[in-house]
Amino acid sequence: MNRSNIVVFAPHADDEILGVGGSIARFVKEGKSVTVVICTNAAIGSPDEFSEQDIERVRAEAVRAHEILGVSETVFLDFPAPKLDVYPVSMIAAELTGIIERLKPWSVFLPFPGDLHLDHFAIHRAGLVACRPRSDFMVSEVLVYETLSETEWASGVSGFGFSPSLFINIERHMDKKMAALGCYQSQLRKFPHGRSFESVKTLAQFRGITAGFNFAEGFMVERMSIFE
Repeated sequence: MNRSNIVVFAPHADDEILGVGGSIARFVKEGKSVTVVICTNAAIGSPDEFSEQDIERVRAEAVRAHEILGVSETVFLDFPAPKLDVYPVSMIAAELTGIIERLKPWSVFLPFPGDLHLDHFAIHRAGLVACRPRSDFMVSEVLVYETLSETEWASGVSGFGFSPSLFINIERHMDKKMAALGCYQSQLRKFPHGRSFESVKTLAQFRGITAGFNFAEGFMVERMSIFE
């Protein structure tokens, strides 16, 4: 287990910026190593809607965004978006487990399982399997992030609701978060859509207000272990 290693599992490219972008920039500034894992390939799961060229474009955007933030490693997997709800979670978990065993991270960030997009639930569940404690090491922190255009559209009567209890101050890193978001031109939409500059800034301000900061990202604590 390496205290300086952090892994962010993102179901789709741009989820990592929407939910964790400012925190990633902060972690890198603090000298930590951040690996981002983009878990899906929509050209495989839905070739009628997404071409290989579409995926090449969004992956190139991801690389540029991660360069701005200082991400140490970007990993692209090829699970079939948007159909992970009918794909064996055990196969996803096996791949994510290999990444966890290789990097032995201190902290892992997962998408919120109540998000409207079922791919997010699948990656969250597989991520929990991958983060199970082992005899030789365990992940200390498993944190859950929100994703604009998915988390806020979840069912309000299902009992799922994103309620953050941990807030990371990103006042000094908001500019990098926005610059990284700007790399995703294929994914950005006009306000008031969730994947817009205005919406992302507004949410960061709201999370900041909750914690007494100008800008923050909020997280739910899935598991936190304190070692001797």
